[in-house]
Amino acid sequence: MDFGASFHNFLLSTFSFLLLSLYFCLYTFVFYLVTMSSKPSIPKGTRDFSTEELLKREYIFENIKDVFRLYGYQPIETPAMENLTTLLGKYGDEGDKLLFRILNSGDFISSVNEGDLAKLDSGKLSSMICEKGLRYDLTVPFARYVVQHRDEIAFPFKRYQIQPVWRADRPQKGRYREFFQCDVDVIGSSSLINEYELIRIIDDVFKKLSISTIIKINNRKILAGIAEYIGESGRIVDITVAIDKLDKIGIENVNAELNSKGLSEAAIANLEPFLHINGNTSDKLKRLSELLSESETGMKGISELLTLFEYFNNSSLTSEIELDLTLARGLNYYTGAIIEVKSKDVLIGSICGGGRYDNLTGVFGMEGVSGVGVSFGADRIYDVMNHLNLFDNLKGSSTDVLIANFGEEETKYALKILDQLHGLNIKSELYPDPAKLKKQLSYADSKKIPYIIIAGEDEISKNTLTIKIMSSGEQKSIPLDEFSSFFLFEIPKSHRGDF
Repeated sequence: MDFGASFHNFLLSTFSFLLLSLYFCLYTFVFYLVTMSSKPSIPKGTRDFSTEELLKREYIFENIKDVFRLYGYQPIETPAMENLTTLLGKYGDEGDKLLFRILNSGDFISSVNEGDLAKLDSGKLSSMICEKGLRYDLTVPFARYVVQHRDEIAFPFKRYQIQPVWRADRPQKGRYREFFQCDVDVIGSSSLINEYELIRIIDDVFKKLSISTIIKINNRKILAGIAEYIGESGRIVDITVAIDKLDKIGIENVNAELNSKGLSEAAIANLEPFLHINGNTSDKLKRLSELLSESETGMKGISELLTLFEYFNNSSLTSEIELDLTLARGLNYYTGAIIEVKSKDVLIGSICGGGRYDNLTGVFGMEGVSGVGVSFGADRIYDVMNHLNLFDNLKGSSTDVLIANFGEEETKYALKILDQLHGLNIKSELYPDPAKLKKQLSYADSKKIPYIIIAGEDEISKNTLTIKIMSSGEQKSIPLDEFSSFFLFEIPKSHRGDF
């Protein structure tokens, strides 16, 4: 026997086995990567909502709507996409960068010449191949709506709108690329009563949702007066955008940003004392009056705040109200009162904000129409309520009663019961298949359905039904003609369907 040849064959076969194993592992790994890459997903900054989550969100929306309606506001809706000419230039340079743009349909690239393509100027190219964009907020589309439908509207026009908006922002906790806003605005009136009413609406909404809040208020006219005082009236946008970041980046970084925008060291030094004015509201306004006595615009802003706080002092607001001179809200269209609301118990960004805009409709050709509004951030409100366990007592199912299915004959009996339940506005359903009772009870348990109706042969022969109360496991036999009274008593009217 040739030992060397045998050993050679052994090595060869071993090597072949290892090579085959390595190939198999590599194939498995590649198959895994391909499979994983083809797994369905959604874009970053967006979310799916489960039934339970959606019930919680609808609870928020319904409470907000109830307050809006209480104050006489009416609903409208606008398209998800607007013409870019409607959106661009309304949110400042930073806002324009966050607009999601929509490619023109068809051969959108054919209209672009090779020279422009070669320059790879994304800003210029996007303006050539995109004529529409997803809405950034609800306020600018609302202004467009008012101008477009001016002949159909009675002024002052009080509207609310609850729809999603989109921003190409960096996703992070409490910040999404697709999120809902709940806006309430009144346009066609410059009365400060409107600002006061919006603060009352804010207070009522968060009282209903059991969220403790602090409502911060400032006035853009005061900020314009400060810009005059430091000799930089032409840089009001740069100043407000930077100041609005004070809580996030600190005074040193704010000063650095202002310096990078071209503000002089002297102007920055003169600005800083305004950002450190302390004391109660009266003290702050008194100090501002001394500093801005030569600014007509600044003094008008102070006068407006004095009136507003006088209204607040004579009201029964439960939220804490604070005059915050660092509050700027970076959006360019604000001209008067500006408002921001934060949760006192959860560290998160603002959960509501807004302000006065004197001529937003002017950019669409309708001059001199003043408006004011606030926007509730439903997603952040949801996060706050979740963190504080404020949904614990919320009814967990969209169905109150499940009727068990025992077969074709029993189904006829069950359908009559179902019709009666629906006639009473009691949310109910019939299990579609004649499955084992254990499976049907498991289904009810997974959906948190509180009551099961059992109507089998025995119940039908006695003209009764059995009601199983899931929370206790108790079962009650009730005559057929009495079951409606049982559910009307057991299920509060507020939990029943509103058909």
